[in-house]
Amino acid sequence: MRFFSTIGVLFYTLVLSMLGGLIIGFTLHLLKLDQVIFLLTSSYTDINLRIVVGLTGVLLIFISTSFAQLILGRFQKERTIAFTNPSGQVSVSLSAVEDLVQRLTAHLPEVKEVRPDVIVNKKGIHVDLRIVLRSEVNIPDFTLRVQEMIKGRVQDILGVEEDVNVRIHISKIISKKDEKKREPTEPPSDLEQPSIPFKGYGRA
Repeated sequence: MRFFSTIGVLFYTLVLSMLGGLIIGFTLHLLKLDQVIFLLTSSYTDINLRIVVGLTGVLLIFISTSFAQLILGRFQKERTIAFTNPSGQVSVSLSAVEDLVQRLTAHLPEVKEVRPDVIVNKKGIHVDLRIVLRSEVNIPDFTLRVQEMIKGRVQDILGVEEDVNVRIHISKIISKKDEKKREPTEPPSDLEQPSIPFKGYGRA
């Protein structure tokens, strides 16, 4: 896989470098207009050159398509967790794992907001959490409890023995006073509004 990725990168680098060199040479008049016209005319009229140019175009399209499929397939593979059962292969989307982590942490009374991000690589499953706390808590004890809970739950549900690394970033700590200040104040109802005497025509 890495070999084909390297070949694809070298191919695109070579093609784009050649194209960039031709453009630079044309703009600096290093490549004469007569030469360009002669080359295009020869490629258009000579049957052998037409075949070579056509096959080159087909080859470029094939290599570009293959490399795009390779990149998309690798990206799709990195966004899923796959394992094999006796009856066949099973893949779990990382978005499903992120939803699981969201539900596990959102109900905690200390948490106001949480944003999970799950990444899978050769070293295991990495869960990154950005948490906004709603109260002052003992951060080492709280984060350890959350890490152990998520690690155990993910391993139990997925049935994997891979290492689950849970990294937590406390982005903000909101006190109860700040939270009350952010709550929208509702206007008093008509029953609670004081009655204002009407002064106008026909009244003293």
